[in-house]
Amino acid sequence: MSLVHNHPSGDPTPSEADKALTHRLQDALGLIDVRVLDHIIVAGGQALSFADAGLL
Repeated sequence: MSLVHNHPSGDPTPSEADKALTHRLQDALGLIDVRVLDHIIVAGGQALSFADAGLL
């Protein structure tokens, strides 16, 4: 499963809340054998991949 959301600010840098939510979702989804493959933040024509950034 991949998670995707936008940052209207135009900055795709993940906030601490983005990181915490991603890890909580990983833990919860793991209970039903669903793996989070990536979390992508789209902003201002850019995108940040948690997987590529080593944040998963």
